[in-house]
Amino acid sequence: MRRASESADGRRRSTIREVASLAGVSVATVSRILAGTYPASPGTRARVMRAVQELDYVANAHARVLAGNNVSKSVAIVLNSVISPHYAHVAQGVEAQATAEGRLCLIGTTGGDPKRELAIVRHMREQNAEAVILVGNVVADDKYQERMGQYAQALASVGSRLVLCGRRPLGPDVPAVVVEYDNAGGAFAATSHLLSAGHERILCLGRRPGYTTAEGRLDGYRKALAAYNVPHEPGLEAEGMMEWDEGYRMMKERLSTGPQDFTAVFAINDLIAGGAHRALAEHGLRVPDDVSMVGFDDLPPSRDIGLTTVHLPHEEIGRTAVRLALEHAAHGGAPPHVVLGTHLVIRDSVRPRRR
Repeated sequence: MRRASESADGRRRSTIREVASLAGVSVATVSRILAGTYPASPGTRARVMRAVQELDYVANAHARVLAGNNVSKSVAIVLNSVISPHYAHVAQGVEAQATAEGRLCLIGTTGGDPKRELAIVRHMREQNAEAVILVGNVVADDKYQERMGQYAQALASVGSRLVLCGRRPLGPDVPAVVVEYDNAGGAFAATSHLLSAGHERILCLGRRPGYTTAEGRLDGYRKALAAYNVPHEPGLEAEGMMEWDEGYRMMKERLSTGPQDFTAVFAINDLIAGGAHRALAEHGLRVPDDVSMVGFDDLPPSRDIGLTTVHLPHEEIGRTAVRLALEHAAHGGAPPHVVLGTHLVIRDSVRPRRR
């Protein structure tokens, strides 16, 4: 008898039929024992578990337990990327709280692709995750919104919860927990810090239509200009992704178009600020002597370059997402919507404008 089947990566793995054959029971009996739903005799259960161990059937996705009757409980986190420091810190918070709650942690990455995100959420639902936590932005059209709302309903129907981190709610009737941070408020504080130092021509790097994080920060930047009666100039907003290379590109392109027409920079995040900082240095401009700069996130490279920036409670976002999801699944009621605060960290990247 063939003892194993071929897996997708070419390795040989056991099947439930082989476990049943070795244990001398039916396939249904093995399935029920592994699911913890069958009152088998100790002897039958022992034979099944010995067969599971001998055939290494625990590696098969159908095996829901390692031993005993308990099904492993888990939470899932779905990220744009694990490379970005922001996502990595949020994931650490999810992992820490999941461990504290006695749960395993599953992880998937999307690269910002909404179709892939939907597919991963569907898969995590099939894996019986108690919470599916979405972190990072996607450009969501109506079809995506409808499908993700359906997934939220499906998760809630089996006692799980969808959690949106740093995103807008999907709608008033969608049972999704929302954990946000005050992007607009943080950007308002950062831009106001520049304005109070006398800077009025403030270059904003990282405008990205359709992405809620960037849009929230851009909104705070614009509101600060309005509060200080400084005219809004669309030409002082540069579009780009929230990456170091993009910050470098945006600044290089800006400096190549003619004389410097700004005295300060508000970078949508610290990675952009780091790239822009390098481009300024290559152009012979110093921060803060020639150009003042503020960022957002309070992660590397902000500390390395003495960047004034907005601090986010990265790990607390992840911890809060897990805690609220499990509490809401247990007690029900209206899904909570929490906004975590931010604060400005003053370092050495802003100088009063020279008159």
